[in-house]
This record gives sequence, structure tokens and C-alpha cells, in this order.
Amino acid sequence: MIKVFIAGGTGWAGSELSKAVFKHPNMRLTGVLSRTHAGKNLAEMLDLGTAHIPIFDHMETALQEVEFDVLVEYTTPAVAKINITAAIKKGKSVVIGTSGLIADDYVEIEKATDENNASVLAVGNFAITVVLLQKFAEIAANYIPNFEILDYAHEDKIDSPSGTARELAHRLSTQRRPNVHVSEDELVGEKASRGADLEGVQVHSIRLPGHVISIEAIFGLKDEKLTLRHDSGTSAEPYVKGALLAIEKVGTFKGFKRGLDSVMDLKL
Repeated sequence: MIKVFIAGGTGWAGSELSKAVFKHPNMRLTGVLSRTHAGKNLAEMLDLGTAHIPIFDHMETALQEVEFDVLVEYTTPAVAKINITAAIKKGKSVVIGTSGLIADDYVEIEKATDENNASVLAVGNFAITVVLLQKFAEIAANYIPNFEILDYAHEDKIDSPSGTARELAHRLSTQRRPNVHVSEDELVGEKASRGADLEGVQVHSIRLPGHVISIEAIFGLKDEKLTLRHDSGTSAEPYVKGALLAIEKVGTFKGFKRGLDSVMDLKL
């Protein structure tokens, strides 16, 4: 029985994951973190019967008052690193689902993981279709040296680029740096219109009503183009299955891993 604590367990994706963990035969939800609903009973909020699932406002308090094996971090970049580091120092395994953490954050988290002989799995996006897009894009980058990323989301998404776009840029950069056909010094006009440079990869973030979450990796050669695209709907269901898999797998290794595919048997 894996004891699970979810930071951000009352949010859009976190509440659906809370329900799934509660119903899972091999998991037990021992508490969640939510400053908005601190002091309440999550079971009453989510209609989970007569169980008592406490809601805390600070990770340090939760670490003192409840037992758990795995922290699922689903809050905001501003507090995620604090929660993760506190859990690691207490010997907890951590699954990171928070969007918006940058490369320097992951360097610090990996350092803390190694120093405490902990297990951390950082997942930019739990959807299986996103995992496949990332793998297909890595393969394409080995054959096509020209590529950029388009990152779509609703108008009130505060992190830009998204965690999914950051993870994809990181993965592509480890395969190769894309060709630069016109250097920044040679550009004429508004240089910012070319997007952000993430580890050598150009990323363009679009935030408009009518969008949910989408990601495109666009590859180009002379007279041909390849577009790999993921589109999500309004349900959090696609993320739940991947998160449950991450919870099951994070205790099977020591150290820091990035990407859900790192614990999956993908035969590509």
C-alpha cells in the first residue's frame, strides 16, 4: 500500500488525481496541501464518503502530522521547490507535476535528491499522448536539424512557456541544437517576435481564449515539413493515468529522473 500526499490536491488536475488515488486498491491518500481549503476534510469536499483526509496549508506541518511515502507536487513554481526540498530531506519520494519550473530549479532539485539518496520523478506532462509526442520528436530531431516549438494555452495560464514546452525543448536540445539560419544580430524588426530561446530551441507561447492546452513540434527541410501536435480537452482524465503510473514507479529507483517515459517500457 503506497501512502500518497498531494500538494495541490484540490485544484483542477489535483482533485481528479485525489479521487483516483483514494479509489486505487494499492494506494492510500493520507492528506493534501491547499492553502485555500486548509483545515477542511477533503473527503467531504470531493464526496468520498466518511473518510477523513486532512487538508494542510504548509508542507512542514504535513510532514510532522501525517505519514506518506510519495509526495505528488501539483502547486505553483513559487512554492513547489520549497515543498519538494522539504519532502526530500524527510526521505520521501517525489513526483513533480508542477508546470513552470525552469532548468535551474531542476538542477537544485537533482542536487538535493542526490544528497539525500532520494527518488524524484519530474514529469512535464502526465498524458500518454504527450509522452509519445516527446519520443517521436526526439527521433525526428536526429534526422531533421531545423525545428521550433509552438505552445498553446488558455488566456489565464500564468506560466509561459508551459512545463510541457520546457520539457520538450530540453529533450530536443539533448539530441541536437537546431540550425540558426538568421542570427539574432542579423534580425531586423522586433527580435522578441522570434520567441524565447530555451536551451537553444525557439519556443513561441500563445495564450488565447478558446484554447485548452496544445503543443506543436515543427520540423522543416527544403520542400517538406513535419508537424507533431498534441491537443488536450477540458477533462483532467488524461493526466490521472500517467500520474498513477508515476506514483507506482517512483519508489523503484534512486536518484532524479525526468519524463514519464523514463519509467515506461517504450519499444521505439
